[in-house]
Amino acid sequence: MAELKVAGVSKSYGSLQVLHDVDLDISSGEFVVFVGPSGCGKSTLLRSICGLEDISSGSIHMDGNRIDDIEPSARNIAMVFQSYALYPHMTVAENMGYSLKLKRLPKHEIRAKVEEVGQMLELSPYLDRLPRALSGGQRQRVAIGRAILRNPRVFLFDEPLSNLDAALRVHMRMELVKLKKDLPDTTMIYVTHDQHEAMTMADRIVVLRDGVIEQIGAPKELYDRPDTLFVAQFIGSPKMNLMVGTDAARFGARTVGVRPEHMVISADGCWEGTVTHCEFLGADTHVYVSNNSDEPWVIREEGHVNHSVGDVVRLKPKDGHYYCFDEQGKRVPSPH
Repeated sequence: MAELKVAGVSKSYGSLQVLHDVDLDISSGEFVVFVGPSGCGKSTLLRSICGLEDISSGSIHMDGNRIDDIEPSARNIAMVFQSYALYPHMTVAENMGYSLKLKRLPKHEIRAKVEEVGQMLELSPYLDRLPRALSGGQRQRVAIGRAILRNPRVFLFDEPLSNLDAALRVHMRMELVKLKKDLPDTTMIYVTHDQHEAMTMADRIVVLRDGVIEQIGAPKELYDRPDTLFVAQFIGSPKMNLMVGTDAARFGARTVGVRPEHMVISADGCWEGTVTHCEFLGADTHVYVSNNSDEPWVIREEGHVNHSVGDVVRLKPKDGHYYCFDEQGKRVPSPH
C-alpha cells in the first residue's frame, strides 16, 4: 500500500509557472482522477509524482518518505501512457515480462507470472502474438499488464484511453474498474480531460484549473455541491445552464446555474427563450432554448417530447434545484 502527500508543489518552465503550490493527500488504495481542460497542469503533476518532471519547489512523499529527490526508477511507481510504448519486435509475453527479465528471474517463473496477469486481463490467447496483431484496446491491456508485473505501489495513468474509439473507451473503463477491485491495495492516479471517465471510475476527483486545484471530492459531491462556477460547468454533461444579468439578479446572485435535468418548461417560469433544436436520445430528449447568449440553455426531459422550433417557452428550476455564484465565481447560499 502507498500513501502519497504532495506539499506545496510548484513547477515552472522558465517564466511560465504551470503548477502553483499544489497540496494533495492521497490515501493508500485510492483511485484518484485528475481532470481539467488542456494546459491545466494535470499531466505535469502526474509526471512530477513519478519523477519524469523535476519540481521547482515543494515536496512529494510516499508513506512519509520523501521521493521527489530520488530517481524515478527508485520510486516504485509504474506509469501507463496513451501511446502504449510497446516493443514492436517482442511478443505480448515478452513485452509484459521485460521488467522481470531485467531482474534476471528464471524463464519459467517469468512465464508463470505473465500467464497469471494475462489471464486477469483476458490476454491469454494473445501472449505469443506481436503488438501489431492486436487491437488498440488489447495493446493498452498489454501496457497495463507490463505495469502490473513490475508490482508497483502506485499506478499512474496518463490519458490511457484517449486513442480508442468511444465504444472501446467504455469497455476499457469497466476493465480498469475491475482491475482496481483485483488490486485493492494499489494506489491509482488517473489523468483525463474526459469528465465521463472521472465520474465513472474515481473514488475522488481532483479538478485543476491553471495549475491550481479548484476542488477535490467524490464524484457525487462535485456534481451536487460544486464550490465554484468552473467546477459546476466542468462536471456534468450537458453542461450546467447559466443565467446572468437580470435573469440572475432576481435570485440575488451574479450568476445562477441550473443543471439540464433540473430545468423544466412551465407556464409560470421565470425565464423566457425560444426553442431552436430538439434531440431525441431514446430515454431522454434534449431541448435547446436560445436566450440571446453565446450558448443555448439545455433542458433534459424524459422520453420523447415534441417542441416546435420557434416556440417561445418559459423555464424555471425544478423544486429549487439551482446554484448561485458571486462575482468571483464562488458558490453562495441560494435564497431558498
